[in-house]
Amino acid sequence: MAAQPLPLAGLKVLDFSWVVAGPLITRSLADYGATIVRIDSSRRVETARVMGPFPHGRFDPQQSTLYENCNAGKLGLALDLRKPEARAVARDLAAWADVAVESFTPGQLAKWGLGYADLRAVNPGLIMVSTSLMGQSGPHAGYSGYGNHGAAISGFQAIVGAEGAMPIGPFGPYTDYVGPRFGLVALLAALDHRRRTGEGAWLDVSQAEAGMQFLAPYIAQTSVTGEVLTPRGNRDEAMAPHGVFRTRDWDRWVALAARNDAEWRALAGLIGGEALAGDPRFATLAARKEHEIELDTRVEAYTAAMTAEEVVAQLQAIGVPAHVAADTDDFMADPQLAFQNHFVRLDHPLMGQALVEGSRYHLSATPAQYARSAPVWGRDNDHVLREILGYDDARVAALKAADALG
Repeated sequence: MAAQPLPLAGLKVLDFSWVVAGPLITRSLADYGATIVRIDSSRRVETARVMGPFPHGRFDPQQSTLYENCNAGKLGLALDLRKPEARAVARDLAAWADVAVESFTPGQLAKWGLGYADLRAVNPGLIMVSTSLMGQSGPHAGYSGYGNHGAAISGFQAIVGAEGAMPIGPFGPYTDYVGPRFGLVALLAALDHRRRTGEGAWLDVSQAEAGMQFLAPYIAQTSVTGEVLTPRGNRDEAMAPHGVFRTRDWDRWVALAARNDAEWRALAGLIGGEALAGDPRFATLAARKEHEIELDTRVEAYTAAMTAEEVVAQLQAIGVPAHVAADTDDFMADPQLAFQNHFVRLDHPLMGQALVEGSRYHLSATPAQYARSAPVWGRDNDHVLREILGYDDARVAALKAADALG
């Protein structure tokens, strides 16, 4: 049977976005056949390029693993958008594109004459995705920042941490990874709308609002009861025990949970026999929550005597959910991730090979493909300018003379 074309083959995308929130949207499009032209510049270095990690720990903004992971599959065009000649190229790409994605502070592209109104004038059917911290309008629209700020604004920083201690927040720029999921779905809906109507759209994706969706039950609870959620470590209001427990090795931990009374009795029978399984202090969820400190102490006395792998094997065998708190070595050795082809190696001109994550979506008839590694600066200039935009030698030479390509 002949291979089917990828579902987004023929989709043309102009990518102005930086770091994670925007690039993850376009990375998903590239995995399924879209042609992505990513605008980048060595003169104002993209933040993801300097965050690493870097091969062998040697800093090189053209070998950042974070940048590679967010931008695999894309074409790269080096443009200095401070130059009017470069902005003219960007407008030509907007006329070519079906979609433009940007993640600048609201209003910045408009200052360059590249805002939605400007680009719509050259391409009425264009769909533009603007992803920012607070959205494109309102009293806080100009507030710029990253996903760790988005996590604070949306409420996560205040509720993640040990019970009774200062909040520490979720790891990393949390909403940088939440916002793209909303943005991608909204974009696909807009593409379907344009297919049916011919109309373009401007999609305004606020990271803070996207993050708040995951706290909706607690926001509703506060509105009704006035109760404000506070940090509670790894505990859960509907399960006990529920947490991450140390094992025999100082740097190895196990996450486990008893989702109901039956799972608790199975766990209790394993770690304390009939005496613990029948102890009325732990017989119900309410009782276990009331005596949770002692409960967790009993569980950790069990886990601390064995390796993480031994704990997991015993608990999974009796139907109690448990898993090693994985580190990066665990990821690389995980048989499930290997089976799903989660890690992909791509040829890279400087690294030899770049290691990136595969698609999170598995389509049986049209599986993801990974055409190329992320671009080093200017890698695809000639292809984009000559093959996509049709510029002749004189136009390319003029751009070089104006120092617009860099």
